Amino acid sequence: MGFGMAQSLLAAGFAVTGADLSSDALARLEAGGGTAAARPAQAAAGAAVVVCVVVNADQTEAVLFGPGGVAEAMPEGAVFLSCATMDPARARALAARLEGMGRLYLDAPISGGAARAAKGELTILASGRPEAFAAAEGALNAMSAKLYRLGDEAGTGAAFKMINQLLAGVHIAAACEAITFAAKQGLDLAQVYEVITASAGNSWMFENRMPHVLAGDYTPLSAVEIFVKDLGIVQDMARTARYPVPLAAAALQLYLGASGAGMGRDDDSSLARLYAGMSGVTLPGAGK
Repeated sequence: MGFGMAQSLLAAGFAVTGADLSSDALARLEAGGGTAAARPAQAAAGAAVVVCVVVNADQTEAVLFGPGGVAEAMPEGAVFLSCATMDPARARALAARLEGMGRLYLDAPISGGAARAAKGELTILASGRPEAFAAAEGALNAMSAKLYRLGDEAGTGAAFKMINQLLAGVHIAAACEAITFAAKQGLDLAQVYEVITASAGNSWMFENRMPHVLAGDYTPLSAVEIFVKDLGIVQDMARTARYPVPLAAAALQLYLGASGAGMGRDDDSSLARLYAGMSGVTLPGAGK
């Protein structure tokens, strides 16, 4: 998604310098008109806006404050867009530390996937100081189709994203349970897909993910490990709040099972394969 966001910024006329662990990504950035940097600090030097697209809070903290980090390289008054999914408490702590150095922090988790990122059509769930929004407004608009301004405090955007991830993770698990149960009943899965997507039982995740199962193609568009992480965060938040989340807890066990079975880096629709393995069902593409 980060590369797609860089593409969107370039298309909008921004000068973009990027750092990435992938040399291929850096080569593609340069081919598209951007500039490659060896370290995050080099990319952030002189930048008005630093967009950080990594997996979690630990990686975000490393980008900011680790060796070769961006916090000291950013000009005073520059804004850091934190796009990783994380516990709201971590977002608040990172914001306080960075803002104590005279830089701005915008809690800005993203939703939409790589294809929408490349088109500048992401949904961004942002919260932070008004001056951070003002400083990043042009970049935010270039990368998003929907920009939600969710408050003046970092952490609110992260909390909204976790509610979304709770629902997304449960919906994928439910969709995989249903499609594999349909296979157990001997139903034509293509017809099941047609009927359900026109019926009240449909969900965005059923409609989006079940074609992967029908095609027997589990190339990762969103990996199982993403929901191992995200539903784990939901569990931590809920435990701290003394709030029950039994559906999210059950879904997390399925993602853990799929990961433990060697499917952690495969598409999250691989939960259907986990169900199939437990129930003796043969899904399309079995044995590929």
